[in-house]
Amino acid sequence: MARVLFVCVHNAGRSQMAEALFRARNQELGSEHKATSAGTLGAGEINPVCVEALSEIGVSVKGQYPKVLDPGLVEAADIIVSMGCGVDAEACPTRFLVTEGWGLDDPKGQPIEVVRVIRDLIREKVDDLLGRLSG
Repeated sequence: MARVLFVCVHNAGRSQMAEALFRARNQELGSEHKATSAGTLGAGEINPVCVEALSEIGVSVKGQYPKVLDPGLVEAADIIVSMGCGVDAEACPTRFLVTEGWGLDDPKGQPIEVVRVIRDLIREKVDDLLGRLSG
């Protein structure tokens, strides 16, 4: 069983979508891998446009909430995935963590059409990651 930590700056968009998509696909596959997400700065709530984009494909963020990255989350992870650092280079998690970087655009302030594209890219990357974990 692998424990995956998805990290971005605010933990309101990309990393939340990755966590939700990973959990949904993991459940479909019957795998026992675990996923969580966190942000170097954190946010007050999950981006509602991201929630909408996920709900369109039947994926829920129920039970998820923005979390601030802390050493315990890092130590518990087998794989740490950085979602991309175009938002705030000073707060970028790749500055101090060994990560797999996905380099995704930030959905913050974007219309649903753009968020759908980001969601679909995340879904592809999650499927690839789960494929690699399954060997």
